This record gives sequence, C-alpha cells and structure tokens, in this order.
Amino acid sequence: MSVAKKAAAGTKKKKAPSRRAPARTAKRPAAAKGKTGSAVARLRAFALTFPEATEEHPWGETAIKVKGRIFVFLGKAGLSVKLPRSRDFALDYPFTRPTPYGLGRSAWVSADIRPDGAPLAVLRAWIAESYRAVAPKKLAAVLPMP
Repeated sequence: MSVAKKAAAGTKKKKAPSRRAPARTAKRPAAAKGKTGSAVARLRAFALTFPEATEEHPWGETAIKVKGRIFVFLGKAGLSVKLPRSRDFALDYPFTRPTPYGLGRSAWVSADIRPDGAPLAVLRAWIAESYRAVAPKKLAAVLPMP
C-alpha cells in the first residue's frame, strides 16, 4: 500500500453541513385571554365531538379535520368554516367576511369571535354544517339532521 493510500485510509471524511432546516416542533398557539379565549376553547371542544375529528396545528393555527380534510380553522379570535348552504346568509353578519387566500370562492367564511360578536349557537351550527360539507357521506349520515 502506498503512503498516499495509507494516509487517506487513516483520515475520516467530514460530513458536509446539512442543508435542511432544523426540525421544528409544532407549538400550540397561546389562547386569547378573557371571554374570547374561553369561547375558542368551547368551540374547539365542540368541533372535536364529531365522529373521527382530529386536531392539528399547521401555520400556528388550530385546524380540526375529519379523515384528513379540514372543516374548521380556529385562531386566537376567529374561525373559518365551509358553508355551502348558508354562505350568503352568514356573510350578512357584521362579524363575518369571505375567507382570504381564495377560500372564500369555495364557500369558506371567516368570523370574528368577540364578546360582542357572534353568538356561540350560530357558530356551533356553522361548524356542524362545515363538518357535513367536508366529511365522507357515511360519517355525515350518522349525525342528526339540523
């Protein structure tokens, strides 16, 4: 074995630095304080009562899904739901607007959750409608009719 080969065999190759970004752990956003935070918590708990509903935290927001499809986004002081039947009626409220990023064209509506804003009963009905719109037919069929 030549001297060059012996020298090469004795040295270890250094690893190139990774180009991937370090793994980020998903942190759950802090709930808003006061009545708004408790309303968001109650709506989250309600949404999770639907069959096969799961919770994820993409983009720093809470997304409630059924079979991998989002049916409600919950933020610190608002929510977005898919309302194919009552979209036009929902947009008549002063605390609602079409959901940005092009989702409004697909019947998604965003609503502010404030003490002086949306009644929780209305928001619960919208969450139920959104679940029915997104869930597979077999899962939606087990729910009582609205």
